[in-house]
Amino acid sequence: MPDESKSELVRKIGERIRRLRKEKGLSQEQLGELSGLHTNYVGQVERGEKNLTLETLEKMVLGLDISLEELFRYIGPMEKKDALRQIAELLIERPLNDQMLALSLLKSIFDWEKEKHDL
Repeated sequence: MPDESKSELVRKIGERIRRLRKEKGLSQEQLGELSGLHTNYVGQVERGEKNLTLETLEKMVLGLDISLEELFRYIGPMEKKDALRQIAELLIERPLNDQMLALSLLKSIFDWEKEKHDL
């Protein structure tokens, strides 16, 4: 793997960790405490300056109280951009409350559609 790809992946993982940390209302210091990692190290990871080991990655997901699957969700490119991927891309950069609003709207639409067919 070329160094550019490696640094791009490290950068994307760092951005994802920062986004998840902020969604949970945690400071870098708090995530560091929860993860057993130094605050400076958390900042370096978020900026894509540190190449994480699996052990450190595990500590960070435990500190964030998420699964590895949740961390890696939507990081890699997909060959085919189906409708679900397009929806995810629209929502991934939005704040959690916007994501929850979109989910609520989708559920309302599906409930309405179901009620319409049940009549």
